[in-house]
Amino acid sequence: MSLATDKTSQLNQDAEYDHLISLIYQGPLEARPWQSALPYLRELFDAEAASLVLRPPAEGDRGVILNSVRGNSTRSDNTLADPNDWQVTTYREQFFALDPFINLPLNKVVTLQDLLSDEELEASDYYRHYLQPVNLFYILGVDTAEPDGMVARLRFSRRREEGNFKQSQRDLLARISSHLQRAIHIFAKLSRTTSERDLYSGAVDQLAVATIILDQQGRLLNTNALAKALLDDRRGLGLKDEHLHVGGREQNRELQAALSTVISAQQRGETSVIRALRIPRDGGRSDLGLVIRPIPSSEWGEGQGSPCAAVFISDPDLRETASQQTLSELFSLTPAEANLAILLSRGLSLAEVSESQHISQHTARAQLKSIFAKTGVSRQAELVRLVLKSVASLG
Repeated sequence: MSLATDKTSQLNQDAEYDHLISLIYQGPLEARPWQSALPYLRELFDAEAASLVLRPPAEGDRGVILNSVRGNSTRSDNTLADPNDWQVTTYREQFFALDPFINLPLNKVVTLQDLLSDEELEASDYYRHYLQPVNLFYILGVDTAEPDGMVARLRFSRRREEGNFKQSQRDLLARISSHLQRAIHIFAKLSRTTSERDLYSGAVDQLAVATIILDQQGRLLNTNALAKALLDDRRGLGLKDEHLHVGGREQNRELQAALSTVISAQQRGETSVIRALRIPRDGGRSDLGLVIRPIPSSEWGEGQGSPCAAVFISDPDLRETASQQTLSELFSLTPAEANLAILLSRGLSLAEVSESQHISQHTARAQLKSIFAKTGVSRQAELVRLVLKSVASLG
């Protein structure tokens, strides 16, 4: 009996099982998901390869496959195989459609030999063109799914001369499958939340709104790119010991009082409290406009170090960048008409637009008349409001 087999049969009494479970739950939080658990599992199951399929390949979809292969990953280095390795690349590009070892009954441990006899496997194109070239024969696996539909496939592969997987290894995989299912659920929720956060953050960036997130002590937690640039500039608003700070004593006192009011309101659950103030800047630059509001927390709270207050900053010197293409598609404008509408929304007069675009005022007026007809407005002020309130800046 191999050392790996001995260990799998002893895990009921061994602290190593607890370590294995901790690695499974650590997986959703790692930079490369399950980069610690997969090498550990591969060695524990004495397998040539351990694979976790988070999104199966399909026609036109590369899928997401994490691989740990003997020889390039160990428990000590905790690395996964290159996603462009031959095994993964050829599977996702050619052989996924031939794989008979898919759509297993959820949370049921199965081997390839449970589905096909050795003779049937050896006669299959999947074996002859994919498994045989890399000298793989035995496969052990389990499929699991989280409530919102994400299915994960965990697979272990062995060479023929290494023999099939032992009953103790099947029992261990069955035992950890419920933990894998919960970890996949955590991973899916984190992934969806991250995608939504990135989408909303990108939209705020496009709208030229600087955003700063503070914790319950008023310390900086996070910023978007615009806010980071404002803080790095240090003219008007800056950081002092991780707290927002402005140069003038009176202005700083006003800022700190507003922050304290909002943070206290958040702690009392009064999320409707909002404070607004202006921050003067020297050098002829426009004042910054700040809106500070509480960040709603969950019923149970997130504890210290969690997001508590959001500071939104408008810089009049930053112009919203409406997309000419998006504006054209929204209102069926020509490129020239969309460009004129954007320039007007930035505060230029029709005469200034004519001069900057090297067109006659007659041409500019004709374009403006066409824009009015297409957008349904009749005045220049209405057009400016339409452009600023449209989704063109998100294009």
